Amino acid sequence: MVVIAVIILAIAIGMRWIHLLNAQHDARIAAYHFSDPLPRPPGLPDDTGFPAHRTDADR
Repeated sequence: MVVIAVIILAIAIGMRWIHLLNAQHDARIAAYHFSDPLPRPPGLPDDTGFPAHRTDADR
């Protein structure tokens, strides 16, 4: 019985630790300011080939 309780407690502590590390990682990502995207190299078309996003106002 004690072994089962210790295993369940270890799993619960591990889950809490992983949750806290994920929250810390998400906060670090949100605080990091990424640089502007690189300009498009010359000679490439401006169109990516994907259709534009349509809204109900376009119809």
